[in-house]
Amino acid sequence: MIRAGRQHLVRTLADLAAQQGVGIDHYTRLKPYAAEGFPAPVSSEGSRTQLYDGEQVDAYLLGKPVPPLPETEDDGDLLDRRECAALIEVSPRSWDVYKNDPALTAARIEAGGVEHWPRHAVKAFQAGRPGDAAPKSGRPRNTGDQVLRDQVHARVAELLDADPTISAATLTERLGVHRNTGQDALTRLRADRIADHIAAHPTLTPAEAAAQLGYPAGQVRRATARAGTVLRARRVGPYLAEVAAALHRADWTTVVAAPDVQLPGDDRVVAALVLDDDQAPAPALVWDERYGWRTAASRRHPIAKGAALPSEGEGVRYLVGGIAPPPGDVVAALTPTPDA
Repeated sequence: MIRAGRQHLVRTLADLAAQQGVGIDHYTRLKPYAAEGFPAPVSSEGSRTQLYDGEQVDAYLLGKPVPPLPETEDDGDLLDRRECAALIEVSPRSWDVYKNDPALTAARIEAGGVEHWPRHAVKAFQAGRPGDAAPKSGRPRNTGDQVLRDQVHARVAELLDADPTISAATLTERLGVHRNTGQDALTRLRADRIADHIAAHPTLTPAEAAAQLGYPAGQVRRATARAGTVLRARRVGPYLAEVAAALHRADWTTVVAAPDVQLPGDDRVVAALVLDDDQAPAPALVWDERYGWRTAASRRHPIAKGAALPSEGEGVRYLVGGIAPPPGDVVAALTPTPDA
């Protein structure tokens, strides 16, 4: 963790390489930070990005005694995702869901390119989490969900961590949510985790990945189907980001942001890009894995509901070029001709 008041001292491996006057590739090849006596990282064990305390590194490089870091916990300590998860006794995957809570989003701090949260914010979030008290024989009739809707995903993730075989009926009992609410969250979480497992073990089928994760075969038919859609969505993500950047360079969007990929109930991958500049040729663009790009007449609701393809006209125009034309071709297809 980054001890309170020491955020300004955080250095990455790239910072250390620059301090030594070498490139990062050369530095990581030599690994001087692995030498005996070199200060330990302040990032948690297993973190992808290693962070170091600059005061400690400077002392080491000057041949001076390395000063110890404060040992007393402070509410101002900055914790990374693994440390936050450990503090509230959940898995890092569950924290990845919890961190979207508005209070945690507001408290998030980036240090060395890594997300951190102050200890006091994590403790406050933990204190405000709903307990496990819930109806013991299903949700009472004519009552609302006992867990707030924006907390359901995180609570289901936590319970799935503890028991991979958990059912929607059990979620109803534990959380007091409608069975459909619990089933939807459970399906989405299992699909994401099946996709994660396949990404790490590409030779597996969705059914094999589900079995290795401990998910009962009778409960995951929908999740395994959705996992395939999730994998396709992840593969197309970089392409959509490139198109978003091209649209920004054309001055049709004010920010560079990759679109959020959506997975409607009919298991197709779609994404929308809002063109928020007044001179943009259309209010929005929609990408659908079935046909590629089309324009949309609405910035607010660019993606049509249902599997039916919107008809051309009234602001809808299908762009030629196939499913994934180069970003420059997308821009060219949208650019008005001089005589238009």
